[in-house]
Amino acid sequence: MDGLGRRVLVAAFDGWNDAGEAASAAIAQLRESGDYEPVFSIDPELYFDYQYTRPQIATDGEGRRLLRWPEATVLRPVKPGRGTQLWLLTGVEPARAWQAFAGEFVDVALREDITGLVALGSMMSDVPHTRPISVFAGSENEQIRSSLGLERSTYEGPVGILSVLSDAADRAGIPSASLWASVPHYVAGHTPSPKATLALLDRLEDITSARVPRGDLATEAVAWEASIDAAAADDEEMTEYIRQLERTRDTWDSPEASGDAIAQEFERYLRRGGDGPGKPGRDEPPRR
Repeated sequence: MDGLGRRVLVAAFDGWNDAGEAASAAIAQLRESGDYEPVFSIDPELYFDYQYTRPQIATDGEGRRLLRWPEATVLRPVKPGRGTQLWLLTGVEPARAWQAFAGEFVDVALREDITGLVALGSMMSDVPHTRPISVFAGSENEQIRSSLGLERSTYEGPVGILSVLSDAADRAGIPSASLWASVPHYVAGHTPSPKATLALLDRLEDITSARVPRGDLATEAVAWEASIDAAAADDEEMTEYIRQLERTRDTWDSPEASGDAIAQEFERYLRRGGDGPGKPGRDEPPRR
C-alpha cells in the first residue's frame, strides 16, 4: 500500500508539542467540520498529574457545575465516505507512563484497522510572522518518505509524546509521519496562531489526500498577521528584529539555500529542551 492508506489517525496534544495552540487547533477544526463519535478514552487517573494538569470546573447549559478531567480520546467518522478518512486523537500530553499510554492507543488503532498515523505538532522558532509558515514533514518509514517526499530527522535528544506514539505505531506496523509547524517565538506564547494551524492543515491534505476543511482560518490568519504588524509598528526594536528574521528567511528560501534549513531549525528547538508555550506551570490549568 502506497502512502498512509485510507484510514489515517491524526494526533495532536495540548502541552509541550503545541506552540501557539496550532496543532490542537488543527484537530479542533477537523472535529468541528465533521461528524465524529468517541471510540476510546484513557483513564486519566493512570496518566496525569493533577497538580501539573489540573481538572477544571465549568457550568453546563442547565446551570450544573461539572468537573472536567484531563483526557485523551480517539474519535472516528460517524459516516465514513469515499477516499481517505481521518480519525482523530486529541487530548493533553500525559505526565507519566508514556509507553502504556501509547500502547493503549496503538491497540485501538489496530482494532479500528488504522492504516497510518500523522502526528501534528508546533514549535517556537526564530521565524517572521510575515512569511509563509514552515512545516517540517518527516517519517522514520523509508517507504513513506519515498512515496510522500518526506524527510528523515537526524535529531537526537528529548522528545514529547508525539514521538513516543509514532514510535509505538511504527513498531506495531502502522506507518507514521509527523508535521511540525514553526511558530514565531515572539508571539507563540501570547496568542493562538491560525496561520500555523492553516499551514498544518494544508500539509495534512497534501500527504493524506483527504478533504481537509479550513473554515475561516484563511481570514483569521490575515487578521492575526495584521494585528502583529500593528503591534510591531509602535516598537522600533521589534520592527528591526522582524526585518532581521525576514532577511534570514529569505536567504533560506533562495535557490542557493540548503534544503535542510527547516530540519535544522526543528532540531535547534528541541535542543533548547522544549521550554515553549503550552507547557503549563505547576499551578496553572492546561490551555484548552
